[in-house]
Amino acid sequence: MTLKFARPVHAGEYLREEYLLPFGMSAGALAKKLNLPRTRIERIVKEEVGITPDTALRLARFFNTTPQFWMNFRQAYELETEAGRLASELDKIEPMEAAA
Repeated sequence: MTLKFARPVHAGEYLREEYLLPFGMSAGALAKKLNLPRTRIERIVKEEVGITPDTALRLARFFNTTPQFWMNFRQAYELETEAGRLASELDKIEPMEAAA
């Protein structure tokens, strides 16, 4: 049985759409405030790379969220993406019978 959920959201999409655009902030400006290389934030908002624990901690501090908030995006996105990629292989696995 395959469960379908809403499309997974990449942390970069969320960062871009919910923080950078509404606040009129560039990736470079955010990177400067986080004391990070500009390219790290640019690559995240372009959805080329995921959030690292280091970046999650910095984003959480700056935006007054939690590091888990940012890491959950990565986990959910990667699990859903990988599940789609492995769907045919996963379908071949027989689930273990429940204990009686």
